[in-house]
Amino acid sequence: MTTIPVPTRPLGTAGPQVSALGLGCMGMSALYGSTDRAESIATVHAALEAGITLLDTGDFYGMGHNELLINEALRTAPAARREQALTSVKFGAMRSADGAFIGIDGRPAAVKNFAAYSLQRLGTDHIDIYRIARLDPDVPIEETVGAIAELIEAGHVRYVGLSEVGAATIRRAAAVTPVTDLQIEYSLISRGIEDEILPVTRELGIGITAYGVLSRGLISGHYTRDRKLAPGDFRGMSPRFQGENLQRNLDLVDALRKIAEQKGVSVAQTAIAWVSAQGEDIVPLIGARTRDRLAEALGSLDVTLDAGELAAIEAAVPAGAAAGDRYPAEQMAHLDSER
Repeated sequence: MTTIPVPTRPLGTAGPQVSALGLGCMGMSALYGSTDRAESIATVHAALEAGITLLDTGDFYGMGHNELLINEALRTAPAARREQALTSVKFGAMRSADGAFIGIDGRPAAVKNFAAYSLQRLGTDHIDIYRIARLDPDVPIEETVGAIAELIEAGHVRYVGLSEVGAATIRRAAAVTPVTDLQIEYSLISRGIEDEILPVTRELGIGITAYGVLSRGLISGHYTRDRKLAPGDFRGMSPRFQGENLQRNLDLVDALRKIAEQKGVSVAQTAIAWVSAQGEDIVPLIGARTRDRLAEALGSLDVTLDAGELAAIEAAVPAGAAAGDRYPAEQMAHLDSER
């Protein structure tokens, strides 16, 4: 799928070597319309075959569906590929029977309970990287990561991760136990980590697994102004996909497209390559749901951006140029990283 082997990057100074691109599996189970189980499993297999080792999921993606899907994909993959796979699991987001978000639970007993269920669904005896999806405002982060540290001592987890937390919380967590990486949204149009969060992770030797590198397809080059979304698609309520915001954001994509065309690569490849170029401590997570989209994303590994090209990209899509927040207001309120 790619003309060069997938290189590896260290995931923080305390973490493992992982592929320079990770596969975010959420969309295979939820939030972006209909899914195709057979194609999803084929995509995971293709990713492993290409050399991707990091598979990212959450126990609340499809309320367990995604972990079961990864279990099946790994179980049916060649042994050598299965053994190289690393699982990154988020926990803590609670859902009602109708799928509504009803809170975050980071209590130590809940952490261990969530992990027990994930181990069962994944069909494994350990989770490689374990992280709470959002900070529980009622539980000190020290208690939550301390519980993960106890799971590490028991052999059920290998590394502690964080997700969508701010600089102060990162410092508090790292004072308790080594932290491998912070998972957080980072893309050409979501650059909020650059001012305070990224300097702290670099000071502490914590890696970044960057999700939303294509902003949920918005800057992929494939999203059109007249696209009709399926019921339940997250983008139907995302501020960046609404009305004038969408028009302004796609104007940015048109500017990016001109640069991509001059280089002879796709818009998506340009956007992913830009994230990869921001540092060896950053691993983009690509949310490919099909083998075609995976192949395109892997092609970003062939794209080298020189200083002039990076400057042109950032001039076309300046920091802070995106119209609309990355989540609806009620979800933004749960982001410690945005405070």
